Amino acid sequence: MGIRIYKKSDQASGSFNNGEILEKKPIGFPNDGGELKPYSNIFYWAHAWTTHEKSTIGLHPHRGFEICSFVLKGKINHYDTQQNKWIPLEQGDIQVIRSGSGISHSEEICDSSEIFQIWFDPDLSKTLTKEASYNDYKSTEFPVSSTKNKVVKNIIGNDSPVEICSEGVSVNEHLFGIGDHLIDINSGKVIEFVDNEIEKLQELIALRLGYELRGHKLELYGSKIRTTTSRWETGTTLSCSLRPVGAAQSQCARKWTSTPV
Repeated sequence: MGIRIYKKSDQASGSFNNGEILEKKPIGFPNDGGELKPYSNIFYWAHAWTTHEKSTIGLHPHRGFEICSFVLKGKINHYDTQQNKWIPLEQGDIQVIRSGSGISHSEEICDSSEIFQIWFDPDLSKTLTKEASYNDYKSTEFPVSSTKNKVVKNIIGNDSPVEICSEGVSVNEHLFGIGDHLIDINSGKVIEFVDNEIEKLQELIALRLGYELRGHKLELYGSKIRTTTSRWETGTTLSCSLRPVGAAQSQCARKWTSTPV
């Protein structure tokens, strides 16, 4: 299963409330632009954040879609016409709106906060006749597995408590440890290594700019030729694996990986 990288310049942009909330959209609405278009049952994918103080996206309706919001940083508050109350969510929590026959909701993104929001397009002929429902899940509810190089949190699929109607969806959060990593974009293999020259170079660059280095974040991806060494450091990656509805997963699986920036 390969990984293709879509840079920020390839993605659509958006904003709310005169720029109080900004967005980068790996998959935007049809008139938003951006290189990547809806694929299989993933219809929309946005990374949104507040620029200064908290800001609220007013009450608006949805039908049919399954909408998952992932709190990447800070806090958000959610309101919908089924719960009829504001519900707080913090970093690592997620919410799922199964909009069914219709629901309206409002989102307040607090100051210095970020979210991913993904819309899944299930079989609308079935979901449009169902009553809307809402669930939220705390970060501690998701099963976690670990290796030497990373910790993987299963958010949708693989024994996760989250249930959605959209087929073939798997969402995982990958937490990489401190150090340098080579990411093979063809196999997804992660190789951890330490290079003293690179460590020294990072400190020198920081000093030239007038700073004392306290940490670093560098993400490089490579395709193996003979022997390839690239690196990736501490970071959080949210990956979403999908397969075309009705197609064999072993032949048609596709994976997106997007890193908060």
